[in-house]
Amino acid sequence: MTGPTGTIAASVEAGRGRPGTRLLLLVVLTVQFTVALDMSVVNVALPDIRDDLGFGVDGLPWVVNAYALSFGGLLMLGGRVGDLVGRRRTLIGGLTVFGLAGLAGGFASSPGALIAARAVQGVGAAALAPVAFALITVTFPAGPARSRALGLWGATAAAGGACGVLVGGLLTESAGWQAVMLINVPIVAFALLAARRLPGDRPARGTGGGLDPAGALLVTAGATTLVLGVVRAERQGWGSAVTIGTLTAAVVLLVAFVLVELRVATPLLRMGLLRRRPVVGANLFMMLLFSGQFAAFYFTSLYLQQVLGYGPAAAGVAFLPFSLGVLIGSVLATKVVARVGLGRLLALGGVLVGAGFGWFGLAFDVDGTFLRSILGPSLVASIGAGLCFVPLGTAATSGVAAHEAGMAGGLINSSRQIGGSIGLAALVTLAASVTGPEEGASKRELAHGYAVSLGAAGGLLLVAAVVAVLLVPTKSAVT
Repeated sequence: MTGPTGTIAASVEAGRGRPGTRLLLLVVLTVQFTVALDMSVVNVALPDIRDDLGFGVDGLPWVVNAYALSFGGLLMLGGRVGDLVGRRRTLIGGLTVFGLAGLAGGFASSPGALIAARAVQGVGAAALAPVAFALITVTFPAGPARSRALGLWGATAAAGGACGVLVGGLLTESAGWQAVMLINVPIVAFALLAARRLPGDRPARGTGGGLDPAGALLVTAGATTLVLGVVRAERQGWGSAVTIGTLTAAVVLLVAFVLVELRVATPLLRMGLLRRRPVVGANLFMMLLFSGQFAAFYFTSLYLQQVLGYGPAAAGVAFLPFSLGVLIGSVLATKVVARVGLGRLLALGGVLVGAGFGWFGLAFDVDGTFLRSILGPSLVASIGAGLCFVPLGTAATSGVAAHEAGMAGGLINSSRQIGGSIGLAALVTLAASVTGPEEGASKRELAHGYAVSLGAAGGLLLVAAVVAVLLVPTKSAVT
C-alpha cells in the first residue's frame, strides 16, 4: 500500500543532496498526505457520526461542507501569507491549527462542536496546501529534481485520498468515528517536529507592501460563497432562488476582487499571472481533472456499498489500485516529461483519465464485480492522473517569480478545490435526475445513475485534454 512509509523513502531518494532539502521534501510530502487524507477519511464515518451525535438530515453534510468552505475560501490568502511572513512560519502555524482542530473534533460531543472543529481544520489546511506546493517550486530547480519532487507531490496527494477511504473504514469499524478525527494528530506532531528543524526563513524577496486586506476579504468571501452555493445546490436545486442568488453573489464578489487587484500596488493575485498561457491552461486543466476525480471517488464508493454490498473497510481496500496507479503514472511522468513535453503529456494523461472514467460508466451495473467493474478502469484512470501532476505543477509556475510562488500555489490549489466542488455537485445532480429519489431507487437504477455521471466525468477530461493542447506549450523548461 502506498502510504507514509513509502513516501518517506521515496522523498529521500528524490531530494538526495543537501540534508536540508531532503528534510524539507519529507515535511512537504507529509503535509500533502495529511491534507489529502483529511478530505476523504471522514466520509465513511458519517453514518456513525449521525447516530452518535444526533445530527439531523440537513446538518450531517456540514461535517464535510464546513471543511470544504474554509479550505476552498482561504487558499489564496494562505498562499500569499506564506510569501509575506515566511513559508516555514506559515507551515508551522498551519500544522498547529490543523492538529489542534483535529484533536478538538475527536472529543466533540455535539454537532456544533464537530462542525466548528472541521471549519477550523479547513483554515489550517488552507495555509498548508499552497505553502507546501510553493516550497517545492522554490527549492528544486527546473529539471529532473523538480520533476521528481512534483511527481511525489501528486502521488502523495492521491495516496492520501485513497488511504483516507481505507483508513476511515477500518477505524470506524474497529475504534469508532472519533479515531477518524484523531488519526491526523500523530502525523501532524511528526511534521511539526520535522518542520522546526528546517532553516528559518524570511518573507520572500520582492513581496513588499502589506497583505492587501480588501483583496483578501473579497476573494475569501467570493470563493466561500461560490463553494457554499455549489454544495447546497444538490439539496436546493440548481434553479432555485437560493442557489441562483448565492452563485450570483459569488460572481459579484469575485469580479470586485479582480477590479481591486488591478488597482492595488501589492495584490493578493497579480493579474499578470493570468496572461501567461501555461498558468491559465494548468489551472483550467486542474479544475476539470478534479471535477471528474472528486465525482469518481464519490460514485465509486457509493457503487461499491449501495450496489455491490461492500462494507466500509472493503470499499476502502478497493481504492488501493487507484493509489498504485497514480504512483506508477507519476514515476513515468518524471522520466518522460522532458522528451514528450508538458502539453502532450498533459493531453495524454487527460485522455487516459477520461477513458478510465468512461470505462467505469460502461462497467457499472447491478451484476458487477471488483475485477470487471473496478480494477481495470481504476488503473487506467489513475495512471493517467499520475502522468498529469508533474506537467501541471511545472506549467502552473511557468515564468512565476520566487516571491510569487505562494500566490501561484494558492491559485492552483483553489482551482483544484473549487473545480472539485462544482464538478461533484453538478454530477450528483445529474445522477439524481437519472435515478430519481435515492431512497426508493433499486440497485439497477442506482448503478445506472452512477454510470451516467461517470461517463459525463470522462467527457470533462477530454475537454481538459483539448485545453492542454491549446494552452500548454509542448516545449518548456523541464530539462
